[in-house]
Amino acid sequence: MQTDALSALMIEIGERADRRGWVPAGGGNFSARLDNEQMLVTTSGNHKGRLQAEGFMRMTLGGQSLDESKRPSDEAGLHAALYRLLPEAQAVLHVHSPCVLAMAADAKAALSFSGQELLKVFEGIDTHATRMRVPVVKNDQNIPRLAEAAEQAIRECPGARAYVIRGHGLYTWAASLERAERQVEALEFLCQCELLRRPAQR
Repeated sequence: MQTDALSALMIEIGERADRRGWVPAGGGNFSARLDNEQMLVTTSGNHKGRLQAEGFMRMTLGGQSLDESKRPSDEAGLHAALYRLLPEAQAVLHVHSPCVLAMAADAKAALSFSGQELLKVFEGIDTHATRMRVPVVKNDQNIPRLAEAAEQAIRECPGARAYVIRGHGLYTWAASLERAERQVEALEFLCQCELLRRPAQR
């Protein structure tokens, strides 16, 4: 997919994410792999519900800007780290979906889901009769250190398609932007279901 088409699709995703309350106050960032060396990523400071064509920039997967007039979010380094680690990842969405963050607030190493039909939304899962783990890592303002912690957590959860930074937000990756968006929606729903069950368990 060409750069213009990718940015247009991310604009649409940003509008939908904003309506759902996933990117409040300008939070979150989106990216797509362009090739084995570059990605297209949202620039710093843009509200993701009101993105425009100029709100994107190209970067190397090593973190170097290819559009010198634009400034990336510091968190672009987390996107690049995922692309380097996971050759199958073609798109990464970072959002602040509330139910995911609520679930992760008191989670230990990972969120865990099983028996839910919606698990089949996630790449690599073709049955509800499975257990999916989503790593949870501690927030850190040091992005290289945070990326290293996330990488270690992903390696400890084989098949993971997302991770959560506690008190911060969700990162999910997939073979396309559309699939990544569905994974955000599915994970938010799964967390909402778990939260609704909690009062009945007390």
